[in-house]
Amino acid sequence: MPVQLNPYLTFRDTAEEAITHYRSVFGGQLTISRFAEYGAGDGPAEQNKVMHAMLTTDQGLVLMASDTPDSMDLTVGDNISVSVGGDDEAVLRRWWDGLSDGGTVTMPLEPAPWGGLFGMCTDRFGVHWMISVDGAA
Repeated sequence: MPVQLNPYLTFRDTAEEAITHYRSVFGGQLTISRFAEYGAGDGPAEQNKVMHAMLTTDQGLVLMASDTPDSMDLTVGDNISVSVGGDDEAVLRRWWDGLSDGGTVTMPLEPAPWGGLFGMCTDRFGVHWMISVDGAA
């Protein structure tokens, strides 16, 4: 799979409503994973929240979204990240190093419960990045 660059929207409790709306606008295939599937979230009240949703259209648009746990800050207007993913671990690690250099790592690039590697950082310019390496361990 080639490396992909995708917008990633975050919400408090309305990710499913939003991504379903975007599907009605753009069409495409929608997948939704819940916090409960990965033993994540802040207690039973958050188990049905969206941990990750991905809308893929026939035109090649990929839009991702998730709900933000109550324990994490969320500021509307600051709720978009850029997601980069693929299977070229060397390239993605190099990009991770460059993006996180001088920035703030919010989640280290490390093995993810769903497989591969995942990390989040805010670069020195205030842009939020998510890096996902498929199949890496």
